[in-house]
Amino acid sequence: MAAASIAGSGVRPQGPEVPARPVGAAEVVGLGGLRDAEFGDTEQELTRRGMLRTDVDACGPTLAGHEAVSAVFAGDRLVLLWLADPMSTPEGISVGTPVTEVRDTFPAAVELAAPQNSYRFDGLLARDGDRAYLFLHDGMTVRKIIAGYADWARRLFDEGYGPC
Repeated sequence: MAAASIAGSGVRPQGPEVPARPVGAAEVVGLGGLRDAEFGDTEQELTRRGMLRTDVDACGPTLAGHEAVSAVFAGDRLVLLWLADPMSTPEGISVGTPVTEVRDTFPAAVELAAPQNSYRFDGLLARDGDRAYLFLHDGMTVRKIIAGYADWARRLFDEGYGPC
């Protein structure tokens, strides 16, 4: 599975860290995808619509107009999106959100432990049917967010992910 680059942007969070967080051109990514790139879309369709960019220096294809989002494809279908700050979930979770807030927002999220002595992050998998958010964290704050098909998010976590 190819891992995509994550760069940062998202919605202004609520809570005590608000003054320390910049306001950017945030966009919400739901479990269906983005407004112009939905999970299950083909690479060919996204390319035809001018949504897929391969000309940027990243770990994989990125979506035009969404510099803080990278795409992961499997079998020519969009299966995952890597989100960076200031992108957020509809619930307002973004990179930098405290893990306690993620647990409060998604109480049924499954705790995933990174392998011992690895440089990988632990995860919280918040599943809704065949879709999920995978919140990778350092124990204190969200460091990376992956949205998409739940099985692919879990597979990415289990098999590891690249340095991007």
